[in-house]
Amino acid sequence: MEDKNMKNTRKNISIVSLLIVLLIATINTHAQTDPPPPPGGHGESGDVPGGGAPLASGLVILMALGGAYVGKKIYDIK
Repeated sequence: MEDKNMKNTRKNISIVSLLIVLLIATINTHAQTDPPPPPGGHGESGDVPGGGAPLASGLVILMALGGAYVGKKIYDIK
């Protein structure tokens, strides 16, 4: 019985230690500042926000490949 309690205690200590490390890691990420503005002459009249990459064609390809994979799995089951 003594060994079982010791194993549970070690497990609890390791879980709490992991949670503390993860908490500290996430707190430090909020301390970062905003990036500096782009240098002059970067080709745009103002600061263009990110996220202008086209996603539609890549998303269609991924969905088609996923559908083919699922279809193959269903075909193999039958």
